[in-house]
Amino acid sequence: MSPSRTERLLNLLIALLNTRYGLHRSELREKVYRDTSGNDVAFGRMFERDKNDLRAMGFDVETLTDLGWSEDDPATTRYRIGKESNRLPDVQLGPEEWTVLLLASQLWERAALGTAAQSALRKLQASGRMAEVELPAGVQPRIKPAGQAFDDIVAAMHARHPVTFTYVAGTTGKEEQRTVEPWGLGSRFGQWYLMGYDRARKAPRHFRLSRFTSAVATLAREQYMPPADFNIRAELDRLPELPLRTAVVDVREGRLLALRRRAVQGAPDEVPGQPVAGYDRLFVEYRDPEVLAEELASYGPDALAKEPAGLAAAVRRRLQAAAAFSAAPVPAYTFADTRPRAARKGTSEDQLKRMLQLVPFLVHNQGLHIQDVARHFGVTREELEADLRILICSGLPEGYPDDLLDIQWENDHVFITQDLDLKKPVRFTVAEACALLTGLETLNGLPDLPGGGALESVTLKLLAAAGEEGLQAASIAGPQVAPADAATHATVRQAIESRSQLHLTYLSPQRDAVTERDVDPLRLYSLDNTWYFEAWCHLVDGLRNFRLDRVQDVRPNGEPAAPYDGPEGGVPAKLFTANDDDTMVTVQLTRQGRGLAEDYYAERTAELPDGGLVAEIRFGNTAWLPMFVAQHGGSARILAPADLASAARDWLTASLAGYDR
Repeated sequence: MSPSRTERLLNLLIALLNTRYGLHRSELREKVYRDTSGNDVAFGRMFERDKNDLRAMGFDVETLTDLGWSEDDPATTRYRIGKESNRLPDVQLGPEEWTVLLLASQLWERAALGTAAQSALRKLQASGRMAEVELPAGVQPRIKPAGQAFDDIVAAMHARHPVTFTYVAGTTGKEEQRTVEPWGLGSRFGQWYLMGYDRARKAPRHFRLSRFTSAVATLAREQYMPPADFNIRAELDRLPELPLRTAVVDVREGRLLALRRRAVQGAPDEVPGQPVAGYDRLFVEYRDPEVLAEELASYGPDALAKEPAGLAAAVRRRLQAAAAFSAAPVPAYTFADTRPRAARKGTSEDQLKRMLQLVPFLVHNQGLHIQDVARHFGVTREELEADLRILICSGLPEGYPDDLLDIQWENDHVFITQDLDLKKPVRFTVAEACALLTGLETLNGLPDLPGGGALESVTLKLLAAAGEEGLQAASIAGPQVAPADAATHATVRQAIESRSQLHLTYLSPQRDAVTERDVDPLRLYSLDNTWYFEAWCHLVDGLRNFRLDRVQDVRPNGEPAAPYDGPEGGVPAKLFTANDDDTMVTVQLTRQGRGLAEDYYAERTAELPDGGLVAEIRFGNTAWLPMFVAQHGGSARILAPADLASAARDWLTASLAGYDR
């Protein structure tokens, strides 16, 4: 990132904030840009780009003209930023409201809106001290990332750019190219849907993200205007649920206990032939063929889809894509030194946004230790000091010493004595408003939500503070996070709060067996409405994650849970915890599948020219990696260790052989 660009943007902002009548381009060029921008054309482009960046951060850059003159004349056009129009109104929250808000902001930890949610939360914290709150014991609801397509669509939708992608139509099963103006993105029936205007069909359409077969491309030079009254949740409520159908699946004898539990009695009218020797014929109910195809593909040669033909074709398509990707040449790559952050690479705009949150935060929190400030903003001490050095060199153009920001951090405690009227945070951006308001709406139905009416009251306060940007939150709708089995959820949560041990009867798909074990539960977390709990398992003497819907029986065994401090900071916020003795696996991911690197907390990554990644990931159980490759249907493959890569290729070959027969 370029310090000079960051400093220029900050000085431009301060100049426009502190002028009543506005400044001409010539004045800005001389005082802020210091005439280093080249010729008039180059300066004009740079100034327009900087104005757009400030507007994207939430500042309303006003254009003023002398009477009778147009904006096309730079000599008579002036620019300023109103001091109040860009400020976030004061939002006073009580402890229960802060608790609900923190839960809502954490929903998006690893999705596209995660950075926006944390930024919005820091803006609220910057306007005053956050109340001391305690989150519910061990409960961490999360929204499951819907892959890179989700991130790309959210970015395009907020910028109002059309997108293109290839898509498997549910009615015909054919793959087609689509160009869509995205109006909204939401979750329904356990699936994410894009709703928007299909340019080819000249009508509104909905698209299931699980049916995308290519990366999403953004038409950045084109713009569109969505309907003013569009509400994605209302539109999704009108979608009829897919009809319940029955699939014919041949399953290897003694295998796939989880699938066998779901089998139903009674066959469809016409069933072709008989299962081959060593296989049983099952009848499985389903609604979405793509969802079932993903599951059956992961079972490899242990399951063979027979009917309907479209389901079998979908499974085969995934296996063929996985096999082709696994057989492709290995690209050249070089790993980065450290594990990447979830956020995108830092830019001057990112740094300026952080500094504009930093100034009001320091105003309301004088004398904090510099390490505490750095920790609050999720940066290193070195990064924070770089921000502070830019801030103390910034101020009014050609101003006196009192016209500069004055910040000191002697003895490692930070004080600010001159804030140049930057003591209030910037208003929410569209992404920030969407992240918090959608998160709050998603919490509806969460058991034992603290505060009673706190959810409703904090939502109303944020809507009022967000203004017009808050209205665009209607373009995103999260999934329901209420657990399907409330009784199991309550039992585990009570054990976490009382630090009691539990006895489990658990169906493990990876082992394909039902086991009994005693566990010390540590926390509950969810991915959409699928709930898990992390526990210390005494059967394997290690940390494990258990899905609540696979728990066949759970009850306290009368023993107290053993003391467990966990990693630094308490119970980890990460969804999965790798151990040092886990196997390090090198995985190649396409652009569509690159989000898996964050899902499994890759330790190192290497960028590829096509937008994909090579990632090093620790896996405790490597026996299921062929299932992992098959499930993702051409988005992931194993590069190393060589024996695991070979096992995955053999698995795919054996899987396809069943369909060739």
